Amino acid sequence: MCGILGTVGQQPVNQLLYDGLLVLQHRGQDAAGIVTANGNSFHMHKGNGLVRDVFRTRNMRSLMGHAGIAHVRYPTAGSSSVAESQPFYVNSPFGVVLAHNGNLTNAEQLKQEMFQLDLRHINTHSDSEVLLNVLAHELQKQSKGTRLDADGVFAAISAVHRRCRGAYAVVAMIAGHGLVAFRDPYGIRPLVYGEADTALGKEYLVASESVALDSLGFHMVRDVAPGEALYIEFDGTFHNRQCAENPSLNTCIFEFVYLARPDSVIDGASVHETRLNMGSGLADKVRHELNGEQIDVVIPIPDSSRPSALQLANKLNLPYRDGFIKNRYIGRTFIMPGQAMRKKSVRQKLNAIGMEFKGKNVLLVDDSIVRGTTSREIVQMARDAGATKVFFASAAPPVRFPYVYGIDMPSRSELLANGRSHEQIAAEIGADAVIYQDLDTLKAAVRAANPANTSFDASCFDGCYTTGDITEAYLAGIENRHSDGSADAADDGQTRNLDLNLGVAEQALRYGE
Repeated sequence: MCGILGTVGQQPVNQLLYDGLLVLQHRGQDAAGIVTANGNSFHMHKGNGLVRDVFRTRNMRSLMGHAGIAHVRYPTAGSSSVAESQPFYVNSPFGVVLAHNGNLTNAEQLKQEMFQLDLRHINTHSDSEVLLNVLAHELQKQSKGTRLDADGVFAAISAVHRRCRGAYAVVAMIAGHGLVAFRDPYGIRPLVYGEADTALGKEYLVASESVALDSLGFHMVRDVAPGEALYIEFDGTFHNRQCAENPSLNTCIFEFVYLARPDSVIDGASVHETRLNMGSGLADKVRHELNGEQIDVVIPIPDSSRPSALQLANKLNLPYRDGFIKNRYIGRTFIMPGQAMRKKSVRQKLNAIGMEFKGKNVLLVDDSIVRGTTSREIVQMARDAGATKVFFASAAPPVRFPYVYGIDMPSRSELLANGRSHEQIAAEIGADAVIYQDLDTLKAAVRAANPANTSFDASCFDGCYTTGDITEAYLAGIENRHSDGSADAADDGQTRNLDLNLGVAEQALRYGE
């Protein structure tokens, strides 16, 4: 899960991209980066940390140009190094920069192809750099000297779809030509685009979520279709084309559960509406499974679960209270890179209001339970505040399988629900009972917001991987790399090497080399 932006405007876009990254900060807190295009030159600044910490006034002044792309990173492959912050840059052909949300499932195979067949060197462990080099190689095959037309761009993206597997939403820029944006043929990761009419002419914005368009004054046109590509020349000429042979929409259902902001619309479905629907469905499950148990109050785990908890309380005619106060200066614990850091941050992030718990049977509602670290701490906080009984309801089904399309759920051994019954899960987190949403009910909740959404990627719940290439050997491989720390060790070595070259790379970008 990352956040991406791309824009072609009529005026400097540095502030617009910065503001857009702030809106998408919930999608990644590990690193941030912006690249702008000014004539044939790129200007880049990126680094580890929150958007507000990465960019200073001097950095913003150097980001000149009327077009650009931007990225906030959430690491999914074990690395938090500055070398793997995005966007990535390659100098041939023309100069190409790319930012990517998702995960390639055949990245290792592509690395070998890049080296042996395409004679391209991949310098990091990031699948985004692999994707950039595949795109650059295909663009080079389509270019005619220094000329590149829309047909050539779309032919290159068609080749990318044929070569790359997995989930990807991409924004890229080709020096001297324009902005490219495309979505994988399964439409797993979200991507939308919008327009704004200004006194100087039409401007375009592509983003991971519609909330970025709303906040920046753009009118949302629509979602980018699965397999579709947009090509917006720097003079504002707009092109689009379907570049995949058999596209189908299979939105990641976890976007609606947790990842996206509630004020976004993804593939025609309001995220807020889907979460209200989740609460309604969960209420029926709670009524059935806690039949005869007295519930005095429904309390959400802020923030993603609030709509579900509110709707559940209304349907069961129960009091709804905000029993936890959230420290807004602590990041989202689910997307923190280390288990120890996640555990430490829970108590810093949330604090209980004692009067809402003391002497009561409490139903806590969360959007999901993944590793259980946060859930265990929260249940204990409720008990410490005086709760008599603590029931725990999840608006999502049990997470039993690794997620390989861009969310950090890499190891079955870390997933609380894997191999455990509901009773065992309740015992693990210290709750009197645990109630999970049914998967069919979750799908129905999203479908009710937009009946056109008939298929979803719900692989973390059901183990059915949309791309059809995920084997037991593949899952074992990523789990082994994750558990033995080999990815981190490799990253440390290449990071020291690459960090020395960051200044040189930025200078090369500024001079269009």
